[in-house]
Amino acid sequence: MTTALRRMTVDEFLSWAGGKEGRWELHDGEPVMMAPERIVHADTKLNAAIALREAIRAVGAPCRVYPDGMAVRIDARTTYEPDASVVCGPKPPGDALSIDNPVIVVEVLSPSTAALDHGRKLSGYFSLASVQHYLILDPDPRVLIRHKRGTGDAIETRVLSDGSMRLDPPGLDLGVAALFPSLEA
Repeated sequence: MTTALRRMTVDEFLSWAGGKEGRWELHDGEPVMMAPERIVHADTKLNAAIALREAIRAVGAPCRVYPDGMAVRIDARTTYEPDASVVCGPKPPGDALSIDNPVIVVEVLSPSTAALDHGRKLSGYFSLASVQHYLILDPDPRVLIRHKRGTGDAIETRVLSDGSMRLDPPGLDLGVAALFPSLEA
């Protein structure tokens, strides 16, 4: 007989998940194991983190990029683990398990997460006042869906397959192609 886990707070979850195999997120108090990734997913999230880091270095912004593994607290019972995130300002303590103030969050679509990334995570990330940009990368058609905080409660959305964009704040210029792995072998 299996016993259902009780609903957890983010702090309880972070303590619990630290000793578990695999990658986990907390959705409304319930732990959810993340599915294994395809190579194209892993390559895309690596490229995105590197492209963001290079854009930060190019302008000398007081920001840092975190790859997947850093939890982002949405509320007391929800935490997501984006594929990359950018935080500006003072560096969090070295033993921190989560970040509360990302400026940019990145998710790479996979067949099992598309609805979640376009729905619950979109509203969850933008519930944080710090989030200015939510980038969803679709690796198969090599398309970027950029959600940007607009005026008031508005979220502006653009779909890009080439060219570049300005992420302001924090003032980064980013080429769309740099976010995806090379098409060459």
